[in-house]
Amino acid sequence: MSILHIVAWFGAGGLLINTLPHLIAGLQGRAFQSPFAKPPGVGLSSPLSNVLWGFFNLVASWALFTQVGAFDLANAAHAGVAAFGGLFSGVFLAVHFGKLHGSGKGY
Repeated sequence: MSILHIVAWFGAGGLLINTLPHLIAGLQGRAFQSPFAKPPGVGLSSPLSNVLWGFFNLVASWALFTQVGAFDLANAAHAGVAAFGGLFSGVFLAVHFGKLHGSGKGY
């Protein structure tokens, strides 16, 4: 497993986790933060923007998993790198959005 594989699969795990809030909010018809809002990542984007952004994240994570190296979910090292990427992204986003939604420090 090369460093390129580690970086790609870590990022793919993060993108896969980021898919969830955007698709869920968009499918519920709720506005949610996205990179396209004003200001980016703080303001709210339309449900349609969130569905499209969530789907893009899903496709990008799939592409990284399938096109970079030979990702094997049954391989603990491969799955661990992806899981850690998802955990890192999830914790970062929880703290960031916790601050925006009145949870104080975000944790």
